Amino acid sequence: MLIREIISNERPREKLQRYGTASLTNAELLAIILQTGTKGESVLELSSRLTSKGLNNLNFLSLNELKNIKGIGTTKASQILSIFELNKRISFTTNQSNPIKSPKDVFNYCSPKLSNLDRECFMILHLDTRNKVIRDEVISLGTLNSSLVHPREVFKSAIKESANSVILVHNHPSGDTEPSEEDQDVTKKLTEAGELLNIKVLDHVIIGKNAWYSFKN
Repeated sequence: MLIREIISNERPREKLQRYGTASLTNAELLAIILQTGTKGESVLELSSRLTSKGLNNLNFLSLNELKNIKGIGTTKASQILSIFELNKRISFTTNQSNPIKSPKDVFNYCSPKLSNLDRECFMILHLDTRNKVIRDEVISLGTLNSSLVHPREVFKSAIKESANSVILVHNHPSGDTEPSEEDQDVTKKLTEAGELLNIKVLDHVIIGKNAWYSFKN
């Protein structure tokens, strides 16, 4: 069914204007963003097909994977990726003002940036005396090893920012949060370096897709 064939008050945009965003289904919200359908399929039908297996499944797809879906070209794939990226950034901004009290807080803070990456990313959270994040910094991209993650790089900005403590964070793209031997070696090395500099390493948290591992818990 084409959008123009739907009763005016029941069209996605008109429903939004009349009743607000909460009144719309996931497919209707996506239809507003995508704007147009394809030959033989309305935008609402296309959106219903895309959301029928759950929005979260779309969240994990790359640009090329989205383009492999029937009816999705570069423009629509880019629109979908932009939606999820904006959502990640909103979540990240919201969490910045909250103190870090547990590994779950670390996960909530970092997962919008790390959970969907296709390679390992090592981050440092610099904390003040109230355990609020002063700054977060990406130290390395790629497989975690001691040559990539050097104490000098880890603590250089922590000293500059006068951080009271730091939390080490990295992701496992596989989703499995079990630490490797290299993870354990890096944690031990950086914890000892922090003790020498009087900057405490509070934890090292590994981020998976929907889970985390804490070296301190």
